[in-house]
Amino acid sequence: MSLFERIDKDTIEALKAGEKDLLTLLRGLKSDLKYARLDKGDDLTDQDVIGVLASQAKKRRDSIEQFEKGGRDDLVAKERAELEIITTYLPKQLTEGELREIITKAISETGAESPAQLGAVMKIVVPQTKGLADGKLVSKLALEILAN
Repeated sequence: MSLFERIDKDTIEALKAGEKDLLTLLRGLKSDLKYARLDKGDDLTDQDVIGVLASQAKKRRDSIEQFEKGGRDDLVAKERAELEIITTYLPKQLTEGELREIITKAISETGAESPAQLGAVMKIVVPQTKGLADGKLVSKLALEILAN
């Protein structure tokens, strides 16, 4: 069963169970996936679906950060709950150790020696970590490793 089919099935189950919040989230995800399919002009692969879901997860993380700054604990809880649901559809995230290994390998491939060469390193790292790690964390770790 593809990831899109799984989301579709879960939407039907949420409808039958009367879980309004879950249903609203899943319908929103399906809508985003349909727009992505229209943009692509072809059926979405699981990698495409993961890309859309990762984007939605990032939006939730950014919202959580902003709501925490604004003291909106009610919205923080809502966004965290949605993020938790979205992450159930995403593949297991890479650990910091695994990310460091990928980044170190990319640095040796590019011969980068300073933070100024971050772009070259990220060109290699991002395709390998897409949907498997938060981009901000990857960038932070790469800068940290390049600075040492």
